[in-house]
Amino acid sequence: MFTLEQIKEAHSKVKTGADFPSYIQDLKKLGVKYYETFVSDGHSVYFGTEGEKVVSPPMYKTLDIAGTSNEDQFKIELTTHQQGKSDYPTFCNDAAKAGIEKWVVLVDKMTCTYYDKSGNEILEETITEHT
Repeated sequence: MFTLEQIKEAHSKVKTGADFPSYIQDLKKLGVKYYETFVSDGHSVYFGTEGEKVVSPPMYKTLDIAGTSNEDQFKIELTTHQQGKSDYPTFCNDAAKAGIEKWVVLVDKMTCTYYDKSGNEILEETITEHT
């Protein structure tokens, strides 16, 4: 069983989007099966391989999520973040402006899928190590 403290410790190593793949590997070692992160306030819900569930508190003031998604703009912001050129708060703000409500990371499959407010899949990515 993993704890919120263990997740926070793993997350503390993430400085930019380039650190994300290592973070996912750390979560896998803890027994996290998948998690959902909500852009509106940054809270996440982590689900374990044995049915456990841990909810993190909000990370920042509530952001307004655009009612219409802008996939092209989001892809630009995501690439910028993954290259280490933006920090996490900036990325979340950009995601909100692009209409992204949440993302779901499937740890075993190493995928991250972004959704809009209507639950439509906007983008699915395979999480890979950046070299």
